[in-house]
Order: sequence, then structure tokens, then C-alpha cells
Amino acid sequence: MRILITNDDGYSAPGIRAIYEALEGLGERWLVAPADQRSGVSHAFTICNPLRVDTIDWVEGNRGYAVHGMPVDAVKLAMRSLMPSFPDLVVSGINSGENTGVDLLYSGTVAAAMEGALYGIPSIALSLTTHDQENSDFSIAQEFGRKMCEEVISRGLPPGVVINVNVPTLSREKILGVKVTSQAESRYDEEVEFRPDENGGQSYWLSYKKVLTGTASGTDIEAIRNGYISVSPIQAKFTNHDLLSIMKMWKLKK
Repeated sequence: MRILITNDDGYSAPGIRAIYEALEGLGERWLVAPADQRSGVSHAFTICNPLRVDTIDWVEGNRGYAVHGMPVDAVKLAMRSLMPSFPDLVVSGINSGENTGVDLLYSGTVAAAMEGALYGIPSIALSLTTHDQENSDFSIAQEFGRKMCEEVISRGLPPGVVINVNVPTLSREKILGVKVTSQAESRYDEEVEFRPDENGGQSYWLSYKKVLTGTASGTDIEAIRNGYISVSPIQAKFTNHDLLSIMKMWKLKK
């Protein structure tokens, strides 16, 4: 059993160290992750530039690499070059901040897991709903992350499917349980602040607030807001099959 561990917060982030430790004894752990913070890059990858790779000294067995690129670059390099064979499982996280609703379109954490799923490898994205990793307690996310890995190893997943896990930042006694959820319909509301820079140029700072655009019932957002761990099966297929059948009747011929 070979397990690829990656993330989008960078190889030195506390979250990736936490899940690396949690998966001890479950299989041969390979840690291949971005060298730097790469949150919000979605499924971007490097085409026109070389990728530099450094070794990570704290990973056992010389199986740790920091890739100067995107999360998807790290997964591609791991599978195609750095590992002796494709992994049996891909685990991306533990991410800093939730990945629910519209976040799934932008998340490097989810994209890294999805890259594994595109190759038919069972993959898990794991997030903790706080951006303060340095002062976070990862124990619940570690325990649940390992349990989820064990379930996926035992049961398998359909090709192309990622299990997206969000753990609320609550004390153990306040977490009410686990809910299997769907992705909430949401979008970002942006606020733009103009700040002139030192050289007289124009600089714009964007801040984001996630807002629901549909019902929260049964969704990932509802679950974590109510104190539950959210587990969602997601995939990369974008086709709207309802409209597909209707469009076949459109007058689109030349």
C-alpha cells in the first residue's frame, strides 16, 4: 500500500505534518507537496517552465519532496517520476480552512485529490475549518482522516470520485457526529479596495464572502455550521445532462 500525501498550503504546513503522522502504519507514506503556499490555484499546472524539486528531510525513507509548482504539479510528478509506481491512495490536506460549496472550484487541496481521481486512484481531500493552523488542534481531523482512509482502502471508490471531508473547528464534545452531504450551491461576494502603491501605481485588494444561492439543507455548509463533520462524494464531470437532451432539439445546423 503506497499513500501519496499532498496539499496546497505547502510541505511545511502543520496540517500536512498532522495527516502524515496520523497515517503511520497504514502504508508506505510518500509526501510530495508544493514548496510554497498555493491556496486558491484550483487545477492549475505548469506547462512552459521547469519544475524544481527539493527533498524534505523530515519524511522517513527519503520519500518526501517539495515541488516548486502547483498542487497538481506535485501529484503529476509524484505519479510519473518520484514514486516507483502509482499510489494506491491520494490524501490531500489537512487544509487550512473549509472547502465547501463554491470553494471546490477554487481549492488547490481539492484539485490535488481530483488529479489522483482522474487516474482512477481513490482520493480524499481533508480540511479543517480554521485558517489558524499554527494554533489548531488537529487531533479530531487526524483521527477521522485515518478512519476515512481505512474505509476507502477497504471499500474502494468509483473511478473519478473524491471524498471531500470538512471537520469543524470545535472541541471534541461539541462535534455532534458525521453527515454525508452534497455540495452547497454558493458563490463569492467580492469587495474591492483600492490602495495606491509607493510608486504611484494602482493596486487592488479583493476580499471574499461566501453566500448561499440555494438551500442549505443536506449540504456541506449546513453540516459544519451545525457542528457535524461533512463527508461529500464529488467528481469532475461538468456536463448538464438535463440540458444536453434539450439542446439536441435546438436548430444548430448550418
